Formats: sequence, C-alpha cells, structure tokens
Amino acid sequence: MPVVSRSNGSAGAAVAGAEPHRPLTRHYAAPAERSGFVRDLFNGTAADYDRINGVFSLGTGGWYRREALRRAGLARGQRLLDVAVGTGLVAAEAARVLGDPAAVTGLDLSEGMLAEARRRLGDGVRLVQARAEALPVADRSVDFVSMGYALRHVADLGVAFAEYRRVLRPGGRVLLLEIGRPEGRVAQAALKAYLGRVVPALCRWTAPRRRAGQLMDYYWDTIEACVPAETILRHLRGANFADVRCDTALGVFKAYSGRRPLADDDAA
Repeated sequence: MPVVSRSNGSAGAAVAGAEPHRPLTRHYAAPAERSGFVRDLFNGTAADYDRINGVFSLGTGGWYRREALRRAGLARGQRLLDVAVGTGLVAAEAARVLGDPAAVTGLDLSEGMLAEARRRLGDGVRLVQARAEALPVADRSVDFVSMGYALRHVADLGVAFAEYRRVLRPGGRVLLLEIGRPEGRVAQAALKAYLGRVVPALCRWTAPRRRAGQLMDYYWDTIEACVPAETILRHLRGANFADVRCDTALGVFKAYSGRRPLADDDAA
C-alpha cells in the first residue's frame, strides 16, 4: 500500500464541526487540548490496554472482530487500513481473514500503542503514526478501512469519513466498531455502573500507580456523551458512502458500515 503525503482531494471538501461528542472539560480545559490529552493518555496506558480491554469487552474478543470484518466484506486478496490500530486487536483479526499480514497497514496517533501493536503483530504489518483526519495514504489505494472502538476519539467525524472515502477504491468498504449507549434506562444505568464505576475502580485497584483508571473514566465519559447512531450514519452518508447501516450486538456493540460506490468521483 503506498504511504504518501496526504492528498488535498475529497477530504478538503468536508464540512468541519462534526465532533463525536461535546468537549469533556473534566479531562481537558479546551477543545484545542483534546488531541494532546488523548495521545498522552493512550501513551501512558498502552502497556495496560489489553488487560483493560479484557475487562470492558464483555467477552466478545477476537471472534466478534473477525466475524464483523467478514460480514462487512473483508476477503482474501484485499488490502486493509486499520485506523487507530491501538495494540493491534482488529489488525490481527484482519490479517487472519486476509491470510497475509503484509496486506494490512495499521495507523495510530500514539507511539506507545504502535509499540504494543508491533509486539503483537510482528514485522509483517506496516505501522504508521498519523491521525484519522489526515491519512498519509494515497487516493484509492485500499479495499477496506477499519476502526475499532476509537471513533469517539477523532476530532471531526466529517473530516475523518471524507478521508476514509478518499483512500478507498470504488467499491471499497468501511467498518467502524464502537460501543454505544443501550436502549432503555435500566440497561443504560447498568452499563454506566459497570463501565463508569466498576471497571475504573478495578483498574485503580490492580494498578494504583498507573493511568488505567483515568483511561476508563475518560472512556465512559466519551460513550455517555457520544452523538447517537443516526448522527454517525448521517455523516457517513454525507461523505458519499452507500449501503450505510449500523448492526448492534448485545445492545451496546455497534458495527457501522458503508461502501464507496463503484461509479464514483472525487467530490465528497
């Protein structure tokens, strides 16, 4: 996959102001500080992230990621870009589906996460430090874009989605895995108690000198403040994705997907 300076194509036409959630001033003082805060937080928790993930993923793990990729259309012979690769959990399952680690490129803002991903993935998967809103990837160069549980951490949905569309070949697909608020007050209260209180407390108890508890506090706050599913779908449609949909599992696990049309041009 060519990794190049970012194009000034369709992403430049994206409309700004589509934040995934309101500024969380409990964690950072102003919106301009958000990116630096997130990078620093993930750098400080990269070594603990897999252990944390095992607690908050509710047992879904690799099987769910792998099956979601397959249902969204990932198949051998394709090339995949995994945005916000983290410790490589989605990228590892993608490499299994594709049968070729060299067909996967992982991208993340956090150098700490990239180091953990390298330990998991080895040298076969190419890893790049960059932001979702400015992908250093050539136009129409990948068949599939994935993102696992990081959509709430981008600065602007419209800009990110325009970038995803730009790098996809016509007919290429996008898959965004997320955690969302469940329907119903009882289910919402239960999830808030678990992810917003129990998990941060467990993290602080098991690793009192680390930032895992702070990460989970922030993680829950982004879930609680995140825009509804229909807003995310609307921004995907606004970036000229077709066949846009959201599949939900266990009431909280969201899989947003879409396709760049075959008869397509570069005007997003």
